[in-house]
Amino acid sequence: MTSLVESAYIDAVEGVDDEDESKTRLLDAAYEQFCRVGIQRCTMEDVARQARVSRITVYRRFATKNALVEQVVRREFRRYFDQFLVDIGRADTVADRVVAGFASSLRALRHNPLIGGLMAAEPDLVAPSMISDGGQTLATVRRFLAGQLRREQRAGNVPRELDTDLAAELMVRISASFLAIPSQVVDLDDEAQLAAVARQFLVPMLQAPAPRTGTAS
Repeated sequence: MTSLVESAYIDAVEGVDDEDESKTRLLDAAYEQFCRVGIQRCTMEDVARQARVSRITVYRRFATKNALVEQVVRREFRRYFDQFLVDIGRADTVADRVVAGFASSLRALRHNPLIGGLMAAEPDLVAPSMISDGGQTLATVRRFLAGQLRREQRAGNVPRELDTDLAAELMVRISASFLAIPSQVVDLDDEAQLAAVARQFLVPMLQAPAPRTGTAS
């Protein structure tokens, strides 16, 4: 089964826009209610009241509350991928794009009223899709980042010998660890410190692997 994050990734890469005015109105209403009272306390009736439609109208578009939750969370991850592309697009060099991407990822997820709030207050609702999925979520984000690194390779900005999948894997896991486990060393709200960390430890990952110096006897 395709994860929420993978679906959002596919939508972002392919530029999918499958929301009509009615669906957008319901998703906006649900988002506002989820942020205000939390997902567990919010009911379909609350969403209908916020959207100023009947409860039947909500159920016609979303058969269950879980289906509505999935669509709202999926849209937020789509916005994350879209914003990531905007942020790295403003940078002039590949090193600057790595720095911008690292900061963008942490900022977008931690400061998102819904996703960041869920991570802090209702992790049991996010974990099944983000963590306990056999690594599918991390693999999706890694695939997204590896695709960006391969674009840099084609442009001649990254060595052809670089294993883009491995570099992306390491970058994603470092970012994920900061999101999942509070740091007592790195202040995630300090943009300058995040930039320094990325430039010192992530940018060097883009270097070509060192050649072997000898063979085993």
